[in-house]
Amino acid sequence: MPEIAEVRTVKKALDNKILGLRIVDIIYRYDNIIKSNKDEFKKILIGKTFNKISTNGKWLIFDLGEYGFVSHLRMEGKYNYIKSDTPYDKHEHIIFKLDNGYDLRYKDVRKFGIMSLVKTKDASLYSEIAKLGIEPDSDKLTKEYIYNHIQSNKHIKELLLDQSIINGLGNIYVDEVLFASKIDPRRLGKDVTIEECDLIRKACFDIISKATIYKGTTIRSYTSELGVIGEYQNYLKVHTKEKKPCEICNTPIIKIRVGGRGTYLCPNCQK
Repeated sequence: MPEIAEVRTVKKALDNKILGLRIVDIIYRYDNIIKSNKDEFKKILIGKTFNKISTNGKWLIFDLGEYGFVSHLRMEGKYNYIKSDTPYDKHEHIIFKLDNGYDLRYKDVRKFGIMSLVKTKDASLYSEIAKLGIEPDSDKLTKEYIYNHIQSNKHIKELLLDQSIINGLGNIYVDEVLFASKIDPRRLGKDVTIEECDLIRKACFDIISKATIYKGTTIRSYTSELGVIGEYQNYLKVHTKEKKPCEICNTPIIKIRVGGRGTYLCPNCQK
């Protein structure tokens, strides 16, 4: 699943492609992706120009003036900028036809992604966005905030995946953050100290900042249809490294399941 660094990379790529372009038509090939009124979505957005794109965690926010739309890529969603006369791929479901002879096409093999019409000034109030927590590289993410929000009998891995606590971390980066913090993902949140929360805070900032610079992590389903390939997979310490030696102690990395998610850790370094 694209996480915060990957979504920011998509945003930057789209900035270079579609800003200033006008929508002349919208074609639905699988309209369940549109979660607002489907007729209204078309009626309001056709004729509007892409003014700005922003992100909030894993969400893309498209500003087209008074109105816009929010988009979540879920597991495998991608945007493709392509000439309008190019034959459709069977997985291209929402087609924004642009005034320069190109399309912005939303492609999603699993059809899990969603889009919804919003008033631009109220995008942060959209129900799914309003309940999000603080982004992992925000100055607002303090050790006290983390500590106060993880007082739970849930595993720390599950809590860091909770988007209402930290917004934008997914499975890859949570594994990396916990390794950098030397914390076993199976520990209960209530047993993590405030000093360890400071390690989590610092690891979140460092890892997400670097992953954003390196255009995210390309593993399996995350590759950009916009010609952007992430490079942060070259810097991963534990995720996908099962049976390989830990870079710190040479103990083989193991893979377990925590909260139903595949989880990588060093059994020696992470206590």
